[in-house]
Amino acid sequence: MQQRILFAVTEDWYFLSHRLPMARAARDAGFEVHVATRLNEGEDAIRAEGFIPHHLPLKRGSFSPIDLVKSAFGLRALLRELQPAILHNVAMKPILVGGLAALMSGQERVVNGLTGRGAVFTDKDRRVQFTKPLIAGMLGWLLCRDRSWTVVQNPDDAKLVEDLGVAKDRIVLIPGSGVETETLVPLPVPPEPVTAAYVGRMLAIKGVPTLIEAYATLGDPEPSFRLLLAGRCDPENPGSLAPEQLTEFASAFCIDWLGHVDDVREVWKQAHFAVLASSGGEGLPKSLLEAAACGRPMVATDVPGSREIAIDGKTAIVVPPDDPPALAAALDRMAKDADLRERLGANARNLVEEKFSADAIGQEIVALYRDILDGENANKRTAS
Repeated sequence: MQQRILFAVTEDWYFLSHRLPMARAARDAGFEVHVATRLNEGEDAIRAEGFIPHHLPLKRGSFSPIDLVKSAFGLRALLRELQPAILHNVAMKPILVGGLAALMSGQERVVNGLTGRGAVFTDKDRRVQFTKPLIAGMLGWLLCRDRSWTVVQNPDDAKLVEDLGVAKDRIVLIPGSGVETETLVPLPVPPEPVTAAYVGRMLAIKGVPTLIEAYATLGDPEPSFRLLLAGRCDPENPGSLAPEQLTEFASAFCIDWLGHVDDVREVWKQAHFAVLASSGGEGLPKSLLEAAACGRPMVATDVPGSREIAIDGKTAIVVPPDDPPALAAALDRMAKDADLRERLGANARNLVEEKFSADAIGQEIVALYRDILDGENANKRTAS
């Protein structure tokens, strides 16, 4: 009988977008891959990969103790039924739910994939800050559980987890979930006007309002370069912009808001460089990795996660977070310097090939699974 890996993820689209290379690597290594998530439009795509989906109703925007416990009981039943070799929780909410479910079910081996600091550690809203000590305490307790490993995507998050009390030999640094470098390849330089693009959810924490403010200071009704926004609003996230707001901003400042784009290459065929103005930490931003794979340079803020791929003077122009004038100056400089864009874009592609390919990341996660199942403590891959 095949050993089973169960991924616990909030949304089916998030699993397909952010964890597919890892799951494929596990499947190709001989594991039977199951996915517990809120199933919507992605169920058929999950089945088509040879994975087995299970509906798990998770409320992504809620950290209510009642919701956490309800979801944990649902996952507990699934763990008892499947008895997976490893439960792999992805992101903050599944880590909390999965950790509780593992305790209740007797699930022995748990991998917790921290995909960034999330709103609990970065949102300045008073309601979020009120729950932060409780969630941080619960998170540290669950991550310190026996036979539990925490996978982080950058050194800053490794330090955060260590500060929560997790032993260094239980913290594993695997940078991201991998980029399909054979599919995402360097693209020709688009025609003018020079175009910057942000790809991601339309969230305040992703710096979308800061980006719009910076861009608005640069131009006139026909600016020398244009800005594309590609991505959805997220009604379950309290920091999401409303569609009406974005429509108004797009009209007022000549911004092209494309909404969700199925194939990100269609964005990078139009855009000369990427921009991500996050005000909080990222795990390892997929949008920048994909842009880099397509040979696009970046303008980004100096925050955890982003700085692993957006390296000032090498692949990007890096500015402080929450600083519209600095961001505007960086956008203007990148837009006006074709030689700089070419140099940084080539470096960005090389960096993705060297460190962030799907094959390399897949091999690392499978090696971790094997070490765990062989009874080793994965010291070879620790973040220390």
